[in-house]
Amino acid sequence: MSMRTTFRALPALMRVGFAEALAYRAELLVWVLSTTMPFIMMALWTAVARDAPVGTYGQAGFVGYFLATFVVRQLTGAWAAWQINYEVRQGTLAMRLLRPISPLWTYATENLGAVPMRVMVAVPVAVISVLLVGPQAVPQHWWGWPLLLVSLLGGWLITFLANVCIGTMALYMESSQKVMNVWLVLFFVFSGYMFPVAITPPWMHSLGNWLPFRYQIGLPVEVMTGVHSLPETLKLIGWQWLWALVLGAFSLALWRRGLRRFAAYGG
Repeated sequence: MSMRTTFRALPALMRVGFAEALAYRAELLVWVLSTTMPFIMMALWTAVARDAPVGTYGQAGFVGYFLATFVVRQLTGAWAAWQINYEVRQGTLAMRLLRPISPLWTYATENLGAVPMRVMVAVPVAVISVLLVGPQAVPQHWWGWPLLLVSLLGGWLITFLANVCIGTMALYMESSQKVMNVWLVLFFVFSGYMFPVAITPPWMHSLGNWLPFRYQIGLPVEVMTGVHSLPETLKLIGWQWLWALVLGAFSLALWRRGLRRFAAYGG
């Protein structure tokens, strides 16, 4: 199928993805409940900052940061790695390959189709953040809002494409689940999900700038809470989209090469 035809089919695929998210809303709720780690970290770090700020973060700063982290996590999440790994092992990937559109597009639209329902969870938390912390919980400048949307899209792209890369490894090995576990450990350390990147040691901060994890969560949160100036924000978003391009090229090459090794047998 040509790219033009694929793009014409995207609205229908998005509607299917939304219908699936609506049908499996209980499963989606379980996923949301599994991403409440920012609330736990908020309680921990506000207790630590009770007597004195930690870096530039006082108690109110940590509240705003971790509520923003929860919001960003809802809007940039993806689960394609588990889908691809399961379908390769079960052989059901063959059914997707019979369709006249690349499975990568259907994985993407299935993930994006759940965004409206996740927005319904994220918006109340953002409102609560504004009520607790004040206007500094959201972008203070006009340019912050469009750049927040760009950074959220970039964060989702990195998360989704990394999922595709790891899920595709199931075509080369027995299971890619352990690779995903390693990725998640690095994600928790370097992404800003457990603590703000700004309070990490200098060596860890510098290393994190070169890795993709910060651009999944930390950067959109920093744009949302207005940590950086406009030039610094543009520079970081440039790095974010460079990572998205690199992962996009790598995942596509890995996928095409891996499909040559795929074989499914049915009865």
